[in-house]
Amino acid sequence: MNDFLFLIGGLGPTELIIVLVILLLLFGGSRLPSLAKGLGESIRSFKTGINEEPEEPKDKTKIA
Repeated sequence: MNDFLFLIGGLGPTELIIVLVILLLLFGGSRLPSLAKGLGESIRSFKTGINEEPEEPKDKTKIA
């Protein structure tokens, strides 16, 4: 939850309500749940990608 609070920074409740109303007007009530789901899945996959150990690069300079 602290990550979310850091993300929104200094936005207060009034600003968040204004942003949510604008999103509702732009995308409509039926598309907002699918947009939120997609955003959540993207953030989750980004976090798992960061936490995984990087693959070792294959050495392409070797000649068989």
